[in-house]
Amino acid sequence: MPHQPTRPPPPVRQSVHQTTTLHNATRRGAQIADRRSEASMAEEAAQEQPRPTAPRPVRCIVKLGGAAITNKGELESINEESLRSACAQLRQAMSESEGDGAPEKVLGMDWSKRHGDPADPAVDAEWIAGMAGLGLDTNFIVVHGAGSFGHFQASRSAVHKGGLHSTLVKAGFVATRISVTSLNQEIVRALAREGIPSVGMSPFACGWSTSQRKLASANASQIIQSLHAGFVPVLHGDAVLDELLDCTILSGDVIIRHLAQLLGPKYVVFLTDVHGVYDRPPTDPNAVLLKEIEVDDKGIWSIVKPALLQGNNKGVEISVAAHDTTGGMETKILEAAVIARLGIDVYITKAGTEHSLRALKGDVSSDSEDWLGTIIRSSK
Repeated sequence: MPHQPTRPPPPVRQSVHQTTTLHNATRRGAQIADRRSEASMAEEAAQEQPRPTAPRPVRCIVKLGGAAITNKGELESINEESLRSACAQLRQAMSESEGDGAPEKVLGMDWSKRHGDPADPAVDAEWIAGMAGLGLDTNFIVVHGAGSFGHFQASRSAVHKGGLHSTLVKAGFVATRISVTSLNQEIVRALAREGIPSVGMSPFACGWSTSQRKLASANASQIIQSLHAGFVPVLHGDAVLDELLDCTILSGDVIIRHLAQLLGPKYVVFLTDVHGVYDRPPTDPNAVLLKEIEVDDKGIWSIVKPALLQGNNKGVEISVAAHDTTGGMETKILEAAVIARLGIDVYITKAGTEHSLRALKGDVSSDSEDWLGTIIRSSK
């Protein structure tokens, strides 16, 4: 008989599952139940990813919350002041020298002519060519939320529920991606104007996909290559293909969790429109800021500070806006707890404040009484 060629084995499909779940948050508090098998699969899949060959460890992964950088009450409206402040603070955190207090000349990298500009952009090529370097620690990754971009399109068409056989869902998928990628471009522009060498990356274009809304494929090679080249990758929550549902929405918080598992940053920062995690919606006048939360190896978290709530998770309420297809603060806490279990501190604080600058610099400790925010860390 003629020799039958050996068929190569099918490619190994990465399976990265959400490792914890928020158990009945509005009634029984925010206890996260451990799913050991899913956690193991997530860790194994992360190990299969190509890792940086160093010596360029990731210093920080930053989440720019959609509520902080957009006006969520107005469709596709950027909060220019908040975004500009966040980008300026990122540059300060990246700066390798404190300086002498004199104004620093920033190498703006947005050389595009904007609509309405009377003249072409001025580029001092001779000055740029003579620079010894940027003077920045660019080992940061930025992931941003959608805010008033994308959520409207996704919720109106139910993209998160899947079903591309529906014309409405297919059109909504396209509309959602147009919206979120346009926001991504504007955020890259804002970072570039601060002299941060940023490159926008779409999870859909990078081949990220899900299965039953669980992360199934997440190729991080472009992210790693960009970091090695000295760029700051800027990713976003996205509409992606799903093996079983056809399509769904991949939250930026899930992206952060996976990248933290894969790349092991020193710390992770969530910049939001409030000072951190509260025991009830922050609009409630009786809301108490939870300053420190510890997560044990089973994924169960307990309040450390303030002392009056110490060890008590009951009564913690999580609110999610009706149009938010990504889970809002609930997803943020869930993913932050998974990251903390890895031994990576997570800081949640308000963007554009002195507290956010300290968080971005990693200048926060459990005894920082004057820092306003929430620290989520491992109890080990």
